[in-house]
Amino acid sequence: MHIDKYEEAMMNCRFCFMCRHLSTIGQVRCTEVDTPRIRAAMLYGLRTGTNSFDDSDFVDALYRQELSACCTRHCVNHYDENGLAIAARADVVEAGKAPEKVQRLARKYAKSEFKATGSGDVAYFLDATTAADKNVVQAVKKLFAAAKVSPKIVEGGSIGKALKVLGYLPEAKAAAEKFAAFLGEKDVKTLVVSNPAAFDALTKDYPEFGVKLPCKVLCISGFLVQQKVAFKKSAGEIYYLADDFMRNYDDCECPEKLLKALKAVNKPFGTNDEESYCCGEGAVVFDELNPSLVKDLAAYVAERADDPKKDRIVVLSAYTKSVLVKYGKLNVVTMEELAASCL
Repeated sequence: MHIDKYEEAMMNCRFCFMCRHLSTIGQVRCTEVDTPRIRAAMLYGLRTGTNSFDDSDFVDALYRQELSACCTRHCVNHYDENGLAIAARADVVEAGKAPEKVQRLARKYAKSEFKATGSGDVAYFLDATTAADKNVVQAVKKLFAAAKVSPKIVEGGSIGKALKVLGYLPEAKAAAEKFAAFLGEKDVKTLVVSNPAAFDALTKDYPEFGVKLPCKVLCISGFLVQQKVAFKKSAGEIYYLADDFMRNYDDCECPEKLLKALKAVNKPFGTNDEESYCCGEGAVVFDELNPSLVKDLAAYVAERADDPKKDRIVVLSAYTKSVLVKYGKLNVVTMEELAASCL
């Protein structure tokens, strides 16, 4: 089973409650079953025969996890309970026990048709989540113009991340291979991405799948810092919500470097800067899979805002912005929008 690769996490996390306060779903639902300790114990139960994927409540608990990787990052021994959770989903799928709503999403994201417009060897990947926010798209255009770069625009289809987090590993690898081949055909040498989930897929998942990209991958914050874009205005006071992927998965410092270039005054948000406030961003399609939970997560974040209407909250993901605006009624902008306002 895939969970066997995470033996250390399964055997140790089932006895430990040290990261319980960082389990976002456990916090909002006030349930032990939604903490790493109980999930690990239930997965250990597969070995002893006391648990089975035939138990729909057990499977539902696995798909309720927000996959923020907060617990993994802050574990003193760095047990990868987040990797264990994704592996468990893959085992559920291979056992033919994936819930119908998960199967529907997998069929949707198995479609991978890409197109590219423009010329040059620098490309920008306009994923569907980012493309849905027209303000972000306009900000990106302004930033590329300020960087004096006219990129190809690559869009369409799934690059495999959603399929991986749903537990469909062969399908995720097939999507990755297709996207890598497409970039090679289009002679892309540098690919810039806004979506942190896409950045993580391209820099972490693809090497794990054995898929080699023909290009260098940069997050848009890193690209703007590298290009030394001149910003004439200061960003002023903001509340930056650290990103699940860029902090907990990838430990990328580019967003903080860009905030420094923007002369942003970053004020502390909430009472615990180790928590995830990204409303299930790590689970990629969480708002499609569990919208009621995402609504609860957004309310949890909104309760921690000092002045919800006026505080300018900055996030990296268009996904996080969309759910915090829709459910939390917060004043949220993406890093692209903040940077464009400083040109």
